[in-house]
Amino acid sequence: MKTKTIAYISIYLILTLILYAAPKVKEKDLPEKYQEWLKFTRYIMLSQEKDVFLELTSNRDRDIFIKTFWKQRDPTPGTPQNENKDEHEKRFLYANEYFRRGTPREGWMTDMGRMHIILGPPRSTEKFEGISGIYPCQVWSYYGDKKKGLPTSFTLIFFQRHGFGEFKLYNSLADGPASLLVAKKGLDVNNNQQVYKKIRELAPTLAGPSISMIPGRYAYDFRPSLQDNFILSDIIESPKKDVNPTYATHFLEYRGVVSTEYLTNYIESEANLVVLKDPILDINFAHFSISPSRISIDYFEPKDQYFCNFQLNVNLSRDDEMIYQYSKDFPFYFPPDNVEKIRGSGIAIQDSFPLIEGEYKLSILIQNSVGKEFSVFEKDILVPHTSETPEIMKPVLGYRLQDYPGGRKVPFGLLGKKILVDPQNTYSLTEDIALIFNILNVTRPLWEKGKVELQINGLGARVPVKKTFSLSLKNYPYSRTLGLSYTFPAEELISDYYEIKLVLIDDNLKLLAEKKGNFIISTQEIVPHPTTLAKAFPLANNFLYFYSLAYQYDKVKAPDKAEFCYKKGFQLNPYFKPGLVEYAKFLLKVNKYSESMELIEKTKGAEEMEFQYFLVRGKAYMGMERYEEAINSFLEGNKIYKSDTELLTPLGFCYYKIGKNKEALEVLKASLSLNTEQTEVEKLIAEIEKK
Repeated sequence: MKTKTIAYISIYLILTLILYAAPKVKEKDLPEKYQEWLKFTRYIMLSQEKDVFLELTSNRDRDIFIKTFWKQRDPTPGTPQNENKDEHEKRFLYANEYFRRGTPREGWMTDMGRMHIILGPPRSTEKFEGISGIYPCQVWSYYGDKKKGLPTSFTLIFFQRHGFGEFKLYNSLADGPASLLVAKKGLDVNNNQQVYKKIRELAPTLAGPSISMIPGRYAYDFRPSLQDNFILSDIIESPKKDVNPTYATHFLEYRGVVSTEYLTNYIESEANLVVLKDPILDINFAHFSISPSRISIDYFEPKDQYFCNFQLNVNLSRDDEMIYQYSKDFPFYFPPDNVEKIRGSGIAIQDSFPLIEGEYKLSILIQNSVGKEFSVFEKDILVPHTSETPEIMKPVLGYRLQDYPGGRKVPFGLLGKKILVDPQNTYSLTEDIALIFNILNVTRPLWEKGKVELQINGLGARVPVKKTFSLSLKNYPYSRTLGLSYTFPAEELISDYYEIKLVLIDDNLKLLAEKKGNFIISTQEIVPHPTTLAKAFPLANNFLYFYSLAYQYDKVKAPDKAEFCYKKGFQLNPYFKPGLVEYAKFLLKVNKYSESMELIEKTKGAEEMEFQYFLVRGKAYMGMERYEEAINSFLEGNKIYKSDTELLTPLGFCYYKIGKNKEALEVLKASLSLNTEQTEVEKLIAEIEKK
C-alpha cells in the first residue's frame, strides 16, 4: 500500500486549489437559453457576475451558477420559495406584455420596461395624453428604499419625444423641461421660469416633476435639479446594492475543490489574521479566526443535542504554487439551551500554523456539512525576514485575556496568555480591551531601558478620546523575541471608532518602529461575540512544526533551511516514520545518497512504510550508480504496490543503464501510460527505440 507521507507531516494535507483561466465566451456564442437568461437578469446582475458567467465553459457549471445567483438574492433562504426571483419574473413578464407600445423592441428593453423591472409598479401613475401643447407623457410616483440609497419619494417622467415613437425616460438636465412642450414659438426655452410657468398653465401637476424628481424640491430660479442624475444612477444600481460579488469569483476559483452541493451555498464571513512569533520555539505562526455570517444547524435526537460540522482547509501559496496546506475537522455539539445564542452570535473557527518568512497568499475554506455551506477567506500575508533592526508586529486585539495550561499551543495564544478575539473587533463599554503583540530583535540595552507606548485615538466623536499607556520592556523576561500582553477597561473610553498605535521607543526617546490597529466601542451595553471552535496542539508533538517548516522551505527552494528543519524535527522525534521518509526523500534531492540510505533503514520492518522503504533505498542506490542493487530494491517495492510512476520511471532508467533495453522499454512505457506528462521519459523511450 502506497503511503501518503505528506498527509502525516502537514496534519493530513488534502486541499489542492485549482484556478481556472479560461477565455471568456462571447454572449452571442452561448446556447440560446443562457442568452435568454442574461437578458432576463440584465438589470439586476453585477458586472463581476457576468464576467464570471462568461468564463464558464460547460452548461453544467452555468446551471449551477444560475442556481447560486438566485440563492444570493433569496430573502428567506430557509424556505423553498425565493420571493425575489418570483417578483423579478413577474415584473419581467409584465414589462414584456405591456410596454411594447410604439416600438419594435421587446418590452423589457424599453425605458418603461426597465424601470418597472427595477422598481416594480409605481404607487400612482398620472397620464398626460391628448393635452394640447404637451407631448404625450406619464408621471410615475414611487416611495424609495433608503437602504438602497433612494429618496423617500420621487417621480419618473416618460414622454414621447416629438410626439411619436417609444416612451422615453425623461432627464430634466439632458432633455430640459422645454422638451415636453409642443409649441415653443415666442418662448425663451433658456428661461427656466418661463418654461416652468408654461407647463404649469397646460398641466399643473407636471410642472414640478419636470424640474425635480423629488416632490417640492425646486431651485429658486426653477433650474432643473442637478441631483436628478445622481438619483437616476442610484435607481439603476439599486437592485445590486445587497449583493456581494465575491461569491461569483469564489464560484470560479473553487468549483474544482468544492462539490456541487456546496457550491450554490456560499456564505460571507468575517475574519481576523495575524502573525505572532513564539519566543520559545522561535517560530512564526499565522493565527486566524473566521466567522460565517450565518450557519445551519441540525438536531441529533438520541442525545437531545444540536450540531454543525465544519471542515477547515488551509492553503498557502506563492505565484499560484502551493507552499503548504492542511485540513482539520471541527464537529460542534451543543444543548438546546444554546441554540438561540449560537444562531444570534454565530461561530468562529480558529486555528494557527507555522510558516516561514516571505510573502504569500493565504486561502481558508470552511465547509459546514449541515446545510452544505461554504465560506472563503483570502488574504496576502507577510512574514518578515530575520534582521537586526528592532520591529513591532501588528497587535492582536480582543475582549479578554485568559491563562491557558502549559504544554499546549492554542490559536491567538502567546506565553501562556490567550486572547479572545472577535473578527469584527467590536466591544462594549463593560468589557476590557486586550492586546498581545511581539517585539523582534530586542537587544539587551533596548530591553533594559526601552518602552512601548500605546496611543489610543478616537476617530469619530466631536470631542475624541485620547489615551496613552506606557509599557516598560524590562517588566517582561528578556528574549530576542518578546511577547507582550496588556488590558485596559473600555469604560475609560466612549462609544467611537478607534485607532491604536504601538510605538517602540529606546532610552533616548528615539522612535524605532510602530504598528497600528483599529477597534470599535459600540453603543450597545452588551456586544455578542461568536462561540469559538479551536483545538489545542500538544507541544510534545512540536516536531511536526519543524517538519512543516522543512516542507515549506523545500517548496521555496531554500535547501539549507529545509535541511536544518528536517534535522531538528528528526532530533525531537527520531521515531516518527512518516517524517523519516520525507527527510530521506529530501536528502535524495540534495544528492546526499548515503545519508538518505542510512535514514531510510530506520523504517525497515514497518509495514506501513514498506513501499517507501524500497523506493527510497532504490533511488539512493541509483544515485550512487549501483544500478543492480537499485533494480532489486525497486522490484521488491513493485511487489507491494504496482503501477506507481515514482517507482517505474527510475526502474526503467536503471534497466537502460545496465543495457537491458527490452525491460527498460516495457517499464518506461508502462510509466508513461500512467502519466503522459513525462517528457524526459518520452525522450528516453525514443532514444532506446532508435537503438
